[in-house]
Amino acid sequence: MTDDPTPREPPTESRPARKTIEWSVITKRLAWLLLGLLLIGLLVPGGAQIPVQGATSADWNPDSFWYEPWGTSGVHKGVDIFAQQGTPVVAASSGWIMNVADTPKAGKTVLVLGPKWRFYDYAHLHAIHVTKGSWLSKGDVLGEVGNTGNAAGKAPHLHFAVFSMVPRPWAITSDKQGWKRMFFVDPTSLFPKP
Repeated sequence: MTDDPTPREPPTESRPARKTIEWSVITKRLAWLLLGLLLIGLLVPGGAQIPVQGATSADWNPDSFWYEPWGTSGVHKGVDIFAQQGTPVVAASSGWIMNVADTPKAGKTVLVLGPKWRFYDYAHLHAIHVTKGSWLSKGDVLGEVGNTGNAAGKAPHLHFAVFSMVPRPWAITSDKQGWKRMFFVDPTSLFPKP
């Protein structure tokens, strides 16, 4: 044994240094990511085609968007495009199929998330030819015109509505439910002009 005159410190537990990221840094990065996704979605071109094969502007009433009174919803937040039952319904715009359902009010319906963070809602379908989670290209057949849901017994048509995840406050009006207009787009305004 040797005598060492230098005092030694008692041994300490050695721990690997942890890299910690402050929550503020994580929050900032997440905010930038979300802002980037929002901007990318808004920059995608957003024109749409008429979603009923062979339909023209003569097949709907242009004044039916935001018409009231309209049944239990109070205001008609879309447009009804009339055609023979079984007429193909095509994707007005490309996008992801977010939901496929059969509900008492909308009947057989398909909900698609498309450009500009807008949802395209196709309702009262006679038949659905797509599945949730798949991709639709503009013009792909997604179903057939029908009269399901609360349209039972009425003339076959497609109820087509477009609503935005990004509020548009300039669209608010003093009409009944006018504040909701910031989330709804007149679908016919997206169709090509004749």
